[in-house]
Amino acid sequence: MKFSYFNILLFSIPLNILINDNSKYSSCKHTSNSKTTKIYRSLCECELYAPSNYDNDTEMKRVMQQFEDRTSQRFHEYDERMQSKRMQSKEQCDKEIQKIILKDKLEKQMEQQLTSLETKIGTDDIPTCVCEKSLADKVEKGCLRCGYGLGTVAPTVGLIGALAVHAWKPMALKAAIAAALEANDAMISAAANAAGIKAGKIAVIESLKRLYVEYFWPEMSNYILEMSHYNEAANLMAVIHPKKVQACNEAAIEIFDTMCQRFDMSFGILKEDGVTNGLLPKDAVPRVLKGIVGQAKGAADTEAANVAAAKKLVIETAQEKAIEAASTHLYTTIAYSVLAILIIVLIMVIIYLILRYRRKKKMKKKLQYIKLLNQ
Repeated sequence: MKFSYFNILLFSIPLNILINDNSKYSSCKHTSNSKTTKIYRSLCECELYAPSNYDNDTEMKRVMQQFEDRTSQRFHEYDERMQSKRMQSKEQCDKEIQKIILKDKLEKQMEQQLTSLETKIGTDDIPTCVCEKSLADKVEKGCLRCGYGLGTVAPTVGLIGALAVHAWKPMALKAAIAAALEANDAMISAAANAAGIKAGKIAVIESLKRLYVEYFWPEMSNYILEMSHYNEAANLMAVIHPKKVQACNEAAIEIFDTMCQRFDMSFGILKEDGVTNGLLPKDAVPRVLKGIVGQAKGAADTEAANVAAAKKLVIETAQEKAIEAASTHLYTTIAYSVLAILIIVLIMVIIYLILRYRRKKKMKKKLQYIKLLNQ
């Protein structure tokens, strides 16, 4: 212990010397002294080996006490660590001993239970046929095969079904439109014919208005609209000319000069100069009426074609919607079918895994039993 104290003391002295040397250069001198002050001590002046330096020095006592405290603390910590390690080692040893004791007990019990068994197995004891399988094995193999088959069929059904519906859709649409048009042909023709006749009548009325017929025959529009067909307008000479003659005879000179003269010039009874006679009324009026009917026929045919096209478009649109709904239903049915197949496959796989686990468990028990017999 004294040797350690001596080393510590030797270490502290040069440290003080270093501190004093550093402080010598950092001190400020305000006044110059003729006598230099000695601020350090040499080693020769220190009584290093004197007993009083060890026994009476307070700093040395403090260092000694600190050393003792730290040493005792480290010994105490070491004892605590060793005690914890001893406890752990003891617990581990106790566990190992318990395992060995338990193993010995189990071996003794197994020996007692297997003493009555015949450990020697001859070739005569082995069954000659082991082809018969249990119900669980059959169900396991059946689930595996069915799951494999249905798992292969499910994507095939989805793919082929979708392709079949995609190929069926345009052909079914074409056939449905043709059947619907054939079934509604009479209705389409009737609607187109009615629209054409009406358009022809309107065209005749507009043409006669431009020829100033309405001035002499105010109820002309209603009369023509009530006719069964616009072709009957070609026979209106017997109605138009008498109405005109009657009105012109009863009218004043000014009206005759305007309306009657314009009527005659429009139908060709008078020439463009308004003085020279042209065709006779019995020839001029029917000729103009036939021309009007011919023009009305073009308007009637155009309107009939438009109405027929509109009706056909309505029918085609309805059939397209019906086929689209049917194809959507088929797609949904195929999807549900594939989903049902996948659910069945999943159930079979689960059953197969359960039976396989049970079979492996039984085989493991059998192998353990065989190992015990061989021992």
